[in-house]
Amino acid sequence: MQKKRKALPVKNGQKVKIFGFASLLNDFGANMIYPIWPIFLTTVLGANMSVLGLVDGLGDALVSLSQAGSGYASDRLKKRKVFIWLGYLLGAISRFGYAIATTWPMVIPFRILDRAGKIRDAPRDAIVADESTHKNRGKHFGIIKGMDKLGGVFGIIACVMLFNFLGYTNLFLLAALPSVLSVGLVYFLIKERKDGKIKLYKGIQLHSLTRDYKLFLILSAILALGSFSYSFLLVFANKSGYAAGLLPLLYLVYIAVTAAFSYPFGNLSDMIGRKAVMYISILLWALTCIIFMISSLWWAILIGFAFFGLHQAALAPVQTTFVSELAPKKFRASALGGFQMAIGLCALPASVIAGILWDTINPTAPFALALILTALSAVLLFFVKNKK
Repeated sequence: MQKKRKALPVKNGQKVKIFGFASLLNDFGANMIYPIWPIFLTTVLGANMSVLGLVDGLGDALVSLSQAGSGYASDRLKKRKVFIWLGYLLGAISRFGYAIATTWPMVIPFRILDRAGKIRDAPRDAIVADESTHKNRGKHFGIIKGMDKLGGVFGIIACVMLFNFLGYTNLFLLAALPSVLSVGLVYFLIKERKDGKIKLYKGIQLHSLTRDYKLFLILSAILALGSFSYSFLLVFANKSGYAAGLLPLLYLVYIAVTAAFSYPFGNLSDMIGRKAVMYISILLWALTCIIFMISSLWWAILIGFAFFGLHQAALAPVQTTFVSELAPKKFRASALGGFQMAIGLCALPASVIAGILWDTINPTAPFALALILTALSAVLLFFVKNKK
């Protein structure tokens, strides 16, 4: 009797490449509007800095809830793909909503829809982790992050070239189209691997998680409390003399640096360990804060954005890799989603507090708080063990 052939992982990282191109397209569209988002909200729609912090923080908090929910549901149902293409679709729909908004409260439901699109991340990252080994997992997550940011580079260039001709409304509409293409890539090209040996479980439980996972979650949450929205960096640059038309170029520096260095940092974590690269990321964020605190000169701000890009390039791949390795395999999507939920829930108070400190004290106050929290997270990281 012929044995039933088992489903095998896609060879040569084909799924990683497909996810990379889908991420590139989605962020191409997203970053056509991100450079002008804070100015659109504060200047065109009349929001102040506290409202900007609230809207951005609310969006980031909802990212966390959507990722936790999709991670749990993905593990529970043993389905990954549907959450990924649906997430890209939600992002496309939200940009149509931004196009019709005339007051800042109108953007809130579409911001919620936009950030809910992150339901794609935990299931996608679980697939990537399953298709990888300890020797190439950091590299694979670096590829995803690098392609993500490369799409951002193209999006920013498109924003700079097209904004003066299209204006806000038409640019928002155009930005929805690349995400629709991402939906098609995932829906038609990704085939889910079915494994009948994996049984449906009742749900992730706290005792199922290791001490190192819990400690890494705590220190990452503390770091996130001091990592307010990039919008504050753009407004700081604007207040320091950068014209609104130049802000997309600063954002381009940040995204381009992140795109260029995500793969090298991910690969570096495969060679020297996740913990070492995490320390590099923490140091880069501390240097970014110091630069913005001590100088408002144009060249210092430019360097600050470059350091912020390096920080993000080191942080995102190593965090995802670290979590995927510290979590039990059968809970992988739930653990990734739960981690992102904790980080995202910290993003709301982080941006709100930063906005209040900005409005009530001065623009450098948020950076001072960030330095304190960053130092605390660095101390806690010392006690986390690399998984070998």
